[in-house]
Amino acid sequence: MKYPRCALFLLPVICLLFTACGTASTSTPVTLKVFAAASLKTSFTEIKSKYEAAHAGVSISYDFDGSQILENQLASGAAADVFASADKLHMQKANDAGLVGASQIFAKNKLIVIVPVSNPAKIFTLKDLGNKGVKIDVADSSVPAGQYGLQVLDNLGKSADYGPAYENNVKANFVSRETNVEAVVQKVQLGAADAGIVYQTDITPAIANKVIAIDIPANFNVTAEYPIAVTKHTAHTNEAQAFVQYILSSDGQAVLAKYHFITVSK
Repeated sequence: MKYPRCALFLLPVICLLFTACGTASTSTPVTLKVFAAASLKTSFTEIKSKYEAAHAGVSISYDFDGSQILENQLASGAAADVFASADKLHMQKANDAGLVGASQIFAKNKLIVIVPVSNPAKIFTLKDLGNKGVKIDVADSSVPAGQYGLQVLDNLGKSADYGPAYENNVKANFVSRETNVEAVVQKVQLGAADAGIVYQTDITPAIANKVIAIDIPANFNVTAEYPIAVTKHTAHTNEAQAFVQYILSSDGQAVLAKYHFITVSK
Protein backbone atom coordinates (compact mmCIF):
# COMPACT_ATOMS: atom_id res chain seq x y z
CA MET A 1 0.00 0.00 0.00
CA LYS A 2 1.29 3.40 -0.93
CA TYR A 3 0.92 6.32 1.56
CA PRO A 4 0.63 9.99 0.59
CA ARG A 5 3.88 11.91 0.87
CA CYS A 6 2.43 14.09 3.69
CA ALA A 7 1.70 10.96 5.72
CA LEU A 8 5.27 9.75 5.28
CA PHE A 9 6.46 13.14 6.41
CA LEU A 10 4.24 13.12 9.52
CA LEU A 11 5.14 9.58 10.61
CA PRO A 12 8.41 10.48 12.39
CA VAL A 13 6.67 13.40 14.14
CA ILE A 14 3.92 11.10 15.44
CA CYS A 15 6.53 8.66 16.72
CA LEU A 16 8.27 11.46 18.59
CA LEU A 17 4.99 12.53 20.17
CA PHE A 18 4.27 9.01 21.41
CA THR A 19 7.79 8.77 22.78
CA ALA A 20 7.36 12.03 24.61
CA CYS A 21 4.03 10.87 26.06
CA GLY A 22 5.63 7.67 27.22
CA THR A 23 8.37 9.60 28.98
CA ALA A 24 5.86 11.90 30.71
CA SER A 25 3.96 8.93 32.14
CA THR A 26 7.02 7.84 34.12
CA SER A 27 7.06 11.11 36.08
CA THR A 28 3.49 11.17 37.35
CA PRO A 29 3.08 13.64 40.23
CA VAL A 30 2.89 12.01 43.66
CA THR A 31 1.06 13.26 46.74
CA LEU A 32 2.33 11.88 50.03
CA LYS A 33 -0.15 11.67 52.88
CA VAL A 34 1.67 12.28 56.17
CA PHE A 35 0.04 11.59 59.54
CA ALA A 36 1.85 13.80 62.06
CA ALA A 37 1.45 14.68 65.74
CA ALA A 38 -0.29 18.02 66.35
CA SER A 39 2.83 19.49 67.97
CA LEU A 40 4.62 19.20 64.61
CA LYS A 41 2.20 21.43 62.72
CA THR A 42 4.27 24.61 62.52
CA SER A 43 7.64 22.99 61.78
CA PHE A 44 6.25 20.44 59.33
CA THR A 45 4.36 23.15 57.46
CA GLU A 46 7.65 24.91 56.73
CA ILE A 47 9.27 21.58 55.85
CA LYS A 48 6.49 20.98 53.31
CA SER A 49 7.30 24.24 51.51
CA LYS A 50 11.03 23.53 51.41
CA TYR A 51 10.59 19.89 50.41
CA GLU A 52 8.17 20.57 47.58
CA ALA A 53 10.44 23.33 46.23
CA ALA A 54 13.35 20.88 46.10
CA HIS A 55 11.40 17.84 44.84
CA ALA A 56 9.44 18.58 41.68
CA GLY A 57 6.44 16.32 41.23
CA VAL A 58 6.03 15.50 44.93
CA SER A 59 3.36 17.15 47.08
CA ILE A 60 2.91 16.71 50.83
CA SER A 61 -0.55 16.47 52.40
CA TYR A 62 -0.77 16.44 56.21
CA ASP A 63 -3.20 15.19 58.79
CA PHE A 64 -2.26 16.70 62.18
CA ASP A 65 -3.82 15.28 65.35
CA GLY A 66 -3.04 13.49 68.57
CA SER A 67 -0.73 10.52 67.97
CA GLN A 68 -3.25 8.15 69.53
CA ILE A 69 -5.95 9.30 67.09
CA LEU A 70 -3.65 8.94 64.08
CA GLU A 71 -2.53 5.47 65.15
CA ASN A 72 -6.17 4.44 65.60
CA GLN A 73 -7.02 5.77 62.14
CA LEU A 74 -4.20 3.72 60.63
CA ALA A 75 -5.48 0.65 62.46
CA SER A 76 -8.96 1.35 61.05
CA GLY A 77 -7.63 1.35 57.49
CA ALA A 78 -6.94 5.03 56.83
CA ALA A 79 -4.50 5.57 53.98
CA ALA A 80 -1.20 7.26 54.79
CA ASP A 81 2.35 7.04 53.51
CA VAL A 82 4.26 8.29 56.58
CA PHE A 83 3.48 8.33 60.31
CA ALA A 84 5.27 10.77 62.65
CA SER A 85 4.34 10.23 66.30
CA ALA A 86 5.03 12.29 69.42
CA ASP A 87 5.89 9.14 71.38
CA LYS A 88 7.29 5.66 70.91
CA LEU A 89 4.23 3.96 72.43
CA HIS A 90 1.85 4.67 69.57
CA MET A 91 4.51 4.01 66.96
CA GLN A 92 5.13 0.63 68.61
CA LYS A 93 1.39 -0.11 68.50
CA ALA A 94 1.38 0.65 64.78
CA ASN A 95 4.45 -1.53 64.29
CA ASP A 96 2.99 -4.42 66.28
CA ALA A 97 -0.12 -4.27 64.10
CA GLY A 98 1.99 -4.47 60.95
CA LEU A 99 1.04 -0.96 59.86
CA VAL A 100 4.50 0.63 59.65
CA GLY A 101 8.07 -0.37 58.94
CA ALA A 102 11.12 0.34 61.07
CA SER A 103 10.96 3.73 62.78
CA GLN A 104 13.66 6.27 63.60
CA ILE A 105 13.75 9.00 66.25
CA PHE A 106 13.91 12.31 64.37
CA ALA A 107 13.38 14.87 67.15
CA LYS A 108 12.96 15.32 70.90
CA ASN A 109 10.96 17.75 73.01
CA LYS A 110 10.43 19.00 76.56
CA LEU A 111 7.39 20.15 78.51
CA ILE A 112 6.64 23.64 79.74
CA VAL A 113 3.80 25.40 81.56
CA ILE A 114 2.04 28.29 79.86
CA VAL A 115 -0.35 30.90 81.26
CA PRO A 116 -2.25 33.63 79.39
CA VAL A 117 -0.39 36.93 79.23
CA SER A 118 -3.09 38.53 81.43
CA ASN A 119 -2.35 35.83 84.06
CA PRO A 120 -5.58 36.27 86.07
CA ALA A 121 -4.71 33.43 88.48
CA LYS A 122 -1.33 35.01 89.30
CA ILE A 123 0.69 31.93 88.43
CA PHE A 124 4.41 32.72 88.58
CA THR A 125 5.96 29.42 89.69
CA LEU A 126 5.17 25.74 89.43
CA LYS A 127 3.98 25.75 93.05
CA ASP A 128 1.21 28.19 92.12
CA LEU A 129 -0.41 25.44 90.02
CA GLY A 130 -1.49 23.79 93.27
CA ASN A 131 -3.39 26.85 94.51
CA LYS A 132 -7.08 26.28 95.08
CA GLY A 133 -9.32 27.37 92.21
CA VAL A 134 -6.66 27.41 89.49
CA LYS A 135 -8.05 26.11 86.18
CA ILE A 136 -5.50 23.88 84.42
CA ASP A 137 -5.98 22.50 80.93
CA VAL A 138 -3.97 19.43 79.90
CA ALA A 139 -3.88 16.82 77.17
CA ASP A 140 -5.67 13.59 78.00
CA SER A 141 -3.57 10.75 79.41
CA SER A 142 -4.08 8.86 76.13
CA VAL A 143 -2.22 11.68 74.34
CA PRO A 144 1.60 11.69 74.49
CA ALA A 145 1.72 15.23 75.94
CA GLY A 146 -0.81 14.24 78.58
CA GLN A 147 1.14 11.16 79.59
CA TYR A 148 4.38 13.13 79.73
CA GLY A 149 2.64 15.71 81.91
CA LEU A 150 1.59 13.04 84.39
CA GLN A 151 5.18 11.80 84.51
CA VAL A 152 6.34 15.32 85.36
CA LEU A 153 3.78 15.58 88.17
CA ASP A 154 4.85 12.17 89.45
CA ASN A 155 8.46 13.40 89.54
CA LEU A 156 7.40 16.53 91.41
CA GLY A 157 5.27 14.50 93.82
CA LYS A 158 8.22 12.31 94.74
CA SER A 159 10.45 15.29 95.52
CA ALA A 160 10.97 16.91 98.91
CA ASP A 161 10.36 20.34 97.38
CA TYR A 162 6.83 19.56 96.20
CA GLY A 163 5.52 16.25 97.55
CA PRO A 164 2.42 14.10 97.00
CA ALA A 165 -0.02 16.72 98.35
CA TYR A 166 1.15 19.17 95.69
CA GLU A 167 0.71 16.55 92.97
CA ASN A 168 -2.83 15.80 94.12
CA ASN A 169 -3.73 19.50 94.34
CA VAL A 170 -2.53 20.13 90.79
CA LYS A 171 -4.50 17.17 89.43
CA ALA A 172 -7.58 18.38 91.30
CA ASN A 173 -7.27 21.63 89.32
CA PHE A 174 -7.54 19.90 85.93
CA VAL A 175 -10.66 21.32 84.28
CA SER A 176 -10.29 19.81 80.82
CA ARG A 177 -8.39 17.01 79.08
CA GLU A 178 -7.86 17.56 75.36
CA THR A 179 -7.39 15.07 72.54
CA ASN A 180 -4.32 16.94 71.27
CA VAL A 181 -1.88 19.45 72.72
CA GLU A 182 -2.80 22.13 70.20
CA ALA A 183 -6.22 22.42 71.85
CA VAL A 184 -4.54 23.09 75.21
CA VAL A 185 -2.55 25.95 73.69
CA GLN A 186 -5.66 27.46 72.13
CA LYS A 187 -7.63 27.44 75.38
CA VAL A 188 -4.83 29.01 77.40
CA GLN A 189 -4.08 31.78 74.93
CA LEU A 190 -7.80 32.61 74.79
CA GLY A 191 -8.01 32.76 78.58
CA ALA A 192 -10.36 29.76 78.88
CA ALA A 193 -7.84 28.20 81.28
CA ASP A 194 -5.42 29.70 83.80
CA ALA A 195 -2.57 27.39 82.81
CA GLY A 196 -1.69 24.50 80.55
CA ILE A 197 1.04 21.89 80.28
CA VAL A 198 2.37 21.78 76.71
CA TYR A 199 5.58 21.27 74.75
CA GLN A 200 8.24 23.97 74.64
CA THR A 201 7.82 23.94 70.85
CA ASP A 202 4.20 25.04 71.22
CA ILE A 203 5.35 28.58 71.95
CA THR A 204 5.41 29.51 68.28
CA PRO A 205 5.88 33.05 66.92
CA ALA A 206 2.11 33.22 66.45
CA ILE A 207 1.39 32.93 70.19
CA ALA A 208 4.64 34.13 71.77
CA ASN A 209 3.05 37.44 72.78
CA LYS A 210 -0.15 35.80 74.06
CA VAL A 211 1.27 33.50 76.74
CA ILE A 212 3.89 33.47 79.48
CA ALA A 213 6.12 30.42 79.84
CA ILE A 214 7.15 28.83 83.13
CA ASP A 215 10.04 26.41 82.82
CA ILE A 216 10.02 22.95 84.35
CA PRO A 217 13.46 22.17 85.85
CA ALA A 218 15.39 19.47 84.01
CA ASN A 219 15.44 17.13 87.02
CA PHE A 220 11.62 17.00 86.96
CA ASN A 221 11.04 17.26 83.23
CA VAL A 222 10.81 14.41 80.71
CA THR A 223 12.20 14.05 77.21
CA ALA A 224 9.64 13.32 74.54
CA GLU A 225 11.00 11.26 71.65
CA TYR A 226 9.41 11.55 68.21
CA PRO A 227 9.69 8.53 65.87
CA ILE A 228 8.85 8.49 62.15
CA ALA A 229 8.20 5.56 59.81
CA VAL A 230 6.95 4.68 56.34
CA THR A 231 3.65 2.81 56.37
CA LYS A 232 3.49 -0.77 55.12
CA HIS A 233 0.61 -0.11 52.72
CA THR A 234 1.98 2.94 50.94
CA ALA A 235 1.93 2.89 47.15
CA HIS A 236 4.87 5.32 47.13
CA THR A 237 7.57 3.59 49.14
CA ASN A 238 10.54 5.32 47.51
CA GLU A 239 9.05 8.79 47.79
CA ALA A 240 7.97 8.19 51.39
CA GLN A 241 11.43 6.97 52.36
CA ALA A 242 12.97 10.01 50.68
CA PHE A 243 10.73 12.29 52.76
CA VAL A 244 11.75 10.51 55.97
CA GLN A 245 15.41 10.89 55.05
CA TYR A 246 14.85 14.60 54.45
CA ILE A 247 13.41 14.97 57.95
CA LEU A 248 16.57 13.31 59.29
CA SER A 249 18.89 15.35 57.06
CA SER A 250 20.66 18.55 58.09
CA ASP A 251 18.07 20.59 56.17
CA GLY A 252 15.12 18.97 57.92
CA GLN A 253 16.80 19.11 61.30
CA ALA A 254 17.55 22.81 60.83
CA VAL A 255 13.84 23.55 60.46
CA LEU A 256 13.01 21.51 63.56
CA ALA A 257 15.71 23.35 65.53
CA LYS A 258 14.24 26.67 64.38
CA TYR A 259 11.04 25.72 66.18
CA HIS A 260 12.90 24.65 69.34
CA PHE A 261 12.85 20.89 68.89
CA ILE A 262 15.86 19.04 70.22
CA THR A 263 17.45 17.64 67.08
CA VAL A 264 19.06 14.23 66.72
CA SER A 265 22.63 13.67 65.58
CA LYS A 266 23.30 11.70 62.45
